[in-house]
Amino acid sequence: MKIAVIGGAGVRTPLLVGGLTDSDLPIEQIALYDIDQARLTAIGAVAARMASKGRVTLCQSLAECVAWADVVFTSIRVGGIEQRIHDEAVAQRHGIVGQETVGPAGFAMAMRTIPTMVRYAREIADASPRSWIINFTNPVGMVTEAMRTVSDRVIGICDTPTELFEEVAGALGLDSETCYFDYFGLNHLGWLREVYSGGEPQLERLWNDVDGLRRIYKVPLFDTASLRAQKLLPTEYVYYYDQPARAYENVRRAGQSRGQAIQQLTSVLFENLADPAADAVACYKSYLRTRSAGYMQIESGSGAPSGPSPSTGLSGYDRIALGVLRAMHFNTNTIIPLSVANRGNIDCLLPDDVVEVPCVVNGNGARPLHVGRVDERIVPLLTRVKEYERLTVQAALNPSLAAAREALARNPLVADAGTAERLIADLSPLW
Repeated sequence: MKIAVIGGAGVRTPLLVGGLTDSDLPIEQIALYDIDQARLTAIGAVAARMASKGRVTLCQSLAECVAWADVVFTSIRVGGIEQRIHDEAVAQRHGIVGQETVGPAGFAMAMRTIPTMVRYAREIADASPRSWIINFTNPVGMVTEAMRTVSDRVIGICDTPTELFEEVAGALGLDSETCYFDYFGLNHLGWLREVYSGGEPQLERLWNDVDGLRRIYKVPLFDTASLRAQKLLPTEYVYYYDQPARAYENVRRAGQSRGQAIQQLTSVLFENLADPAADAVACYKSYLRTRSAGYMQIESGSGAPSGPSPSTGLSGYDRIALGVLRAMHFNTNTIIPLSVANRGNIDCLLPDDVVEVPCVVNGNGARPLHVGRVDERIVPLLTRVKEYERLTVQAALNPSLAAAREALARNPLVADAGTAERLIADLSPLW
C-alpha cells in the first residue's frame, strides 16, 4: 500500500506517519510532498524516525507523490501561519473573534485555499484516478465541497467529533467501541444527539450530572444548565457561535491569538530540530503535548493549559486517519463521522451540501447514515452557516468582490453587509 501526503511539511505529518505504520495495514511507502522543500526535509526526517515500517519518501512534485497511491491525504495551509495571524488580527480589529476556521478568518482561509485544493484534486484525479482523497485541509467542509466538484472520491475528515465521542463515553463509563453516537451537523458545527449502548439511550444519565457534563470539555465552554435545557452536546467550535462576545473578549484580553501562540511554539520546534545533538523525536513529542494543552485556552479564557485526556480509542488526528484507512482497506463497515455529500440525509439541507455525519466506511468509501429531521432550535443556525459555506465555495470558484461580500455577509458572526464590506476591504488583498 502506498500513502501520499500533500502538505507533508505540516507539523502533524510525523504523528500521522507513526500512527499509520504502527498498525496492521500493509504500508510499503508513505510519500510526502510540500511546496516548502526545506521544511519538508526537517519534518520528513522526524517522520522517517517515527515510521515503524515501510519507507518515507520525500517528493519534489505532486505528480511523483501521488503516482500509484492508494490514498492521498491533503493537509495544507495556503499562506502559512503568517496569513493565519493576519486573518485573526483583522477579525479582532473589527470586533469579531479571530479564529482560523470560523468568522472572517475562516472565510479568508477558504477563499485562499479552495482554488489551490481544487487544482490539487484535479491533478490527483489525472495522475492517480483510483486514489481516494482524504482531506484534512481546513475549513474542511468547504474545501471538501469544492474538491468534490472535480472528484467524487474526496472525503473530509476531522477529529473534533470523535474527540467529543470519547469524552462523552468516558463520562458515562462506557466503552466507545460498543457505542453508537447519533451525531449531525457541519464540520466545526456539530451536535451529539444521543449515545446508544446495548441498544439503550444513555445521555439521560448525564443531564443531571453537573460534574460529568463539565468533564466532557477540556476547557470551560458551555454552561451546564444550557446543555441540560437543550439536551444536545455541541462540539467545541459551536462555542464561537454560542458565545461570540466572550470569545472575542478573551482573545482581546490575552493580547495574543492562537495563531501567534502556535507560531512561537513552531519556531522553537524547528530551532530544536536544527540542532544535530537534539533528540528530534523527543523534541517533536514535547511540541505536540504543549500545543495540545493550549488548545482553546486563549479563546475560552481558561487560566491554565488543559491536561491530557484520560480517554483512549478512536480519537485524535492520527487515530481517526488510521480508523478510516483500516475500514476502507479491510472492508470493515466501521461507523465514523466524516464530511460527505448530504444527498437528502439532513432534510433541511441541499443534496450537494457537504455535511458531517456518521458514515459506514468500507472498500466503497464512506456512505452516510440517515440523520433525518434535526431539532428545530438548531435549524436556523445550521441552515445559515451552510448558506454562507455554499456562497463562499461559489465565490472562491468564481472570484469577484461582489460574490465575496455576499458570502461573508451571510456569516452569522458578521453583523451586516456594511461590516462584511469593511472586512473584505481589509482581507481581500490577501487573495
